[in-house]
Amino acid sequence: MPHFAHGDLIAVQTTQPLDRTLDYRAPEGGCATGDFVEVPLGPRKVLGVVWGPGEGGYDLAKVRAAYRVLDVPPMREEMQVFLARAAEYTLTPMPAMLRLATRVPGLGQDVSLRRVYTRGAADPDRMTDARTRVLAVLDEYQGLSFTLSELAEMAGVTTSVVKGLVKQGAVYEREAPRDTPYPRLDPDLPGKPLAKDQGQAAQAMVQAVQSGDYGTTMLRGVTGSGKTEVYLEAVAACLAKGRQALVLLPEIALTAEFLHRVEVRFGARPAEWHHGVTQTERRRCWKMVATGGAQLVVGARSSLFLPFRDLGLVVVDEEHDTSYKQEDGVLYSARDMAVLRASICSAQVVLASATPSLETWANVEAGKYNALTLTSRFGDRAMPKMDAIDMRDEELPGGRWVSPSLQAQMQDRLDKGEQSLLFLNRRGYAPVTICRACGEMVACPHCDARMVEHRFLKRLICHQCGETKPVPPECPSCKVEGKMAAVGPGVERMAEEAAALFPDARVEVLSSDMYASSRALQARIEAIAAGAADIVVGTQLVAKGHNFPLLTLVGVIDADLGLQGSDLRAAERTFQLMRQVAGRAGRADKPGAAVLQTFQPEHPVIKAILSGDEEGFWKAEAEQRRAAGVPPYGRMAGIVLSSPDVQAVFDLGNRLARADAPLRRIGADLYGPAPAPIARIRGRHRVRLLIKAEKSAPLQAAVTEWLASVRWKGDIRLSVDIDPQSFY
Repeated sequence: MPHFAHGDLIAVQTTQPLDRTLDYRAPEGGCATGDFVEVPLGPRKVLGVVWGPGEGGYDLAKVRAAYRVLDVPPMREEMQVFLARAAEYTLTPMPAMLRLATRVPGLGQDVSLRRVYTRGAADPDRMTDARTRVLAVLDEYQGLSFTLSELAEMAGVTTSVVKGLVKQGAVYEREAPRDTPYPRLDPDLPGKPLAKDQGQAAQAMVQAVQSGDYGTTMLRGVTGSGKTEVYLEAVAACLAKGRQALVLLPEIALTAEFLHRVEVRFGARPAEWHHGVTQTERRRCWKMVATGGAQLVVGARSSLFLPFRDLGLVVVDEEHDTSYKQEDGVLYSARDMAVLRASICSAQVVLASATPSLETWANVEAGKYNALTLTSRFGDRAMPKMDAIDMRDEELPGGRWVSPSLQAQMQDRLDKGEQSLLFLNRRGYAPVTICRACGEMVACPHCDARMVEHRFLKRLICHQCGETKPVPPECPSCKVEGKMAAVGPGVERMAEEAAALFPDARVEVLSSDMYASSRALQARIEAIAAGAADIVVGTQLVAKGHNFPLLTLVGVIDADLGLQGSDLRAAERTFQLMRQVAGRAGRADKPGAAVLQTFQPEHPVIKAILSGDEEGFWKAEAEQRRAAGVPPYGRMAGIVLSSPDVQAVFDLGNRLARADAPLRRIGADLYGPAPAPIARIRGRHRVRLLIKAEKSAPLQAAVTEWLASVRWKGDIRLSVDIDPQSFY
């Protein structure tokens, strides 16, 4: 890295919303490219990274000096390249990309001792509500330490409550060094015995990791086929080479079970990075990743932006999952960014899924990715028997959603002491709350979306902006009392129906809305897996890799729901979701069954799900996409304009439509402007334009030139989504 002496001109990339680097003088003691520095910006001190030599060309006497170099490892050149290329691909300003890479508290703090708090051995002489909340937090986050302010904030109490519990011995206070390395993982510990196809796949991945070269492999296997055990062998090979590994999971609720499996395999727990860990732990993880004190990180999509010293392997588990796409702020696909980062630092990527995305499947077909397939379930567990219930033939009373045929199968499971799952692809009690006097639907005051009743919370909630309010006793429109009714099924309403149909059964709802924290949700999942419920009613959360040994029947209430609408990935997502949910059944020693309630049993997607002809489905879906020239066989970009002023966004949209010459030069088509499907969120009106181009078209350069040709003022926000996953 180039070194700059005290007073030399340096270019600093800050995290502030500026369109360029800023020139400063190197601080006392000098600095080098990649150093994290604190610099003046107006009256403030801001964080920045030395990006290279300054440009000059102006009055150098006016250049201010950087204050100091922070005591953290410098940003590696490969990380600078990754951020720059990610920014270029996603059309994201560099300061926003840098914020992703520095989203950690207290980077500039000195390394020293601090006071931390954990659960003590004694019980307090008397319990109060505040004390109960403190102890509940410590019990829920066993093994983690908190600072005084963190513990007080998470429990919703004053610091004096915590200090009182320290005096009672119920909370233990101690001095601890900041940012200690994580316990060493032992890659030489034996893993689980592998079946023949697992062993062959594991060996292929181990050899790829040992090569030290870049490569991407699709690891496909039916649910329960042991994909995790296979890629943990690749993790072991990576650690044995002295390199670091990253495993991305789509849902925080999956981490508890996975961390346990890692601990069994390697003798210690890895580092965690997601919004469920404390700020103190996030700071520790960031620094230890940078210094090599963390060998393995298990995290959410943002962990791709951690400062790995020597990243050798990235595993994207359930790679098809839509949660890997960041839908606000910086719009990026973690799956695509994982491949980009690995290509820069000569690492291997494993894309694991029972139902891969069409993008991954197409890259395998094109020879860009390798493919490994596990054909059978681990041990002697059979795949669940798939069947459909034609709802057109069922006699179903009004307000009921469980068909008599499904009810009979659920009763059979209850009689055998086995679990059933009712799956519904929506949260809450019901999708619409309507007045039966005037027909008015309760809408969100800030969005063009209907509010959903959550009966357990006794609230109406908007799933777009989070607005919440009590269920009104009278209609907001006609003022008639007692006529507000929930229409259509949600998980909470399904739970009520299940309880009415099976009064002796223990019914449990699994939905991310129902739990105050991710760890509370994890604890409930573990209890259900151990047999704490007879019937589980769940949303997409239950499709994401959880293992319920006693579950032998999955009933999909509305299998047709995902087939509606204009989303080009509707068929793919329905296929993936139904196959994933069905895979929850029969994962122990009992055979499983999956039943789809459908009004369209002849639909090609439903037929493909039932037949299990995955390759046939992908080929047919690929042919349709190729004919339409849409991803992965074409390129798309979504432009969303938003403002409190509806006329202003339409005016700007029309000006952009008239200035489309840069897009026409690359042969791209521009659609819109048109109101977005959800035309108002948080009081802001939304207008959408959509660009479609050929696969080889230089889309980013054309979009950059196009947007630069139009100026606008006022409170208008413009976001660019390259490769959009959702179209709202």
